[in-house]
Amino acid sequence: MTLSRRWRRYPVAALVVLLANLVHALPAAAETVEGGQWYVDFLDLDSAHKISQGRSVTVAIIDSGVGVHPDLAGRVLSGTDARVGGNDPDGRNDEDGHGTGMAGLVVGHGRVRGVAPAATVLPVKISNGVGYASLAPGIEWAIDHGATVISISLGVSRSGISDEMAVRRAIEAGVVVVASVGNTDEDHLVAYPAAYDGVVAVGGVDREGNHAKISVRSDRIVLAAPSDKISVTEPNGKYTIATGTSNSTALVAGAVALVRAKFPDLSAEEVIHRLTYTADDKGPTGRDDEYGYGVVNIVKALTADVPPLHPQTTPSYNDLPDVVDDDPPIALIVLGAVLALLLVVILVLLLRRRRT
Repeated sequence: MTLSRRWRRYPVAALVVLLANLVHALPAAAETVEGGQWYVDFLDLDSAHKISQGRSVTVAIIDSGVGVHPDLAGRVLSGTDARVGGNDPDGRNDEDGHGTGMAGLVVGHGRVRGVAPAATVLPVKISNGVGYASLAPGIEWAIDHGATVISISLGVSRSGISDEMAVRRAIEAGVVVVASVGNTDEDHLVAYPAAYDGVVAVGGVDREGNHAKISVRSDRIVLAAPSDKISVTEPNGKYTIATGTSNSTALVAGAVALVRAKFPDLSAEEVIHRLTYTADDKGPTGRDDEYGYGVVNIVKALTADVPPLHPQTTPSYNDLPDVVDDDPPIALIVLGAVLALLLVVILVLLLRRRRT
């Protein structure tokens, strides 16, 4: 950049102009990363993290693996490559970057802030970003290796019986399965495995908390969470901006981890109930096709007095049914035997007296 004669006469002013131009010339990465963290305030993570950070909870990220990133340091366990013929021994090589991004939204503790920064993620690689053959091996592996939350930020229009059975096994094992409903640029119906009963199917909202245009509408949706223009981690310390219900799913999986850490004795069903009961209702009253039960409200889920889904009641004395027992009590039988024996003794004594 060449300075005019005018600016040569005023070196201080010239320096100011030069610095201003240099700042303009710098990449907008810093602003982009921080700007894409709008969900932090939207979900009030500062308040939530004073209550729970997800400690001791393991979230399986079933995706493209989880790569190296400083924001994830110390939070990524050794996982697996569940692909047929896969060559990633621990799931910590991510050629695509999608799984790394989702991990950051769950456990990030740097420029990208995750919802559950004290939790750990278990990378289960089933894809390199170009589709996947089956979810079942990855789900089965995650169940067997201690995951209590499974986050699946991908889906397909049709699913095989093995996938359905694996999802069912996870639910029966007390694992909360969270999955994305799909994006309108790719899908028209809710994707699998989000379409399965018992799965927390997640849709997206924008910065204003309104239904995101990219989010599929469906009566299967359970909860909604931020999806649009969110900054996520990429392998090798990089960042990018992403939009889609993949983001929403990872954020809800993080919310599940916070609830599981705060209420470790709750069943998976009760954890889901706590999140749906405290969600901020949007759209038509009650459950609807855009928000499900509402937009997730993490602080309320951690603090509200939520009635149990299945109350355990102890019947009072008056509630107990009358018991009719046709068999005589043992005490009466014993008493009768004693009286009969006594009668025999008396008769014997009387007979002896008569003989004498």
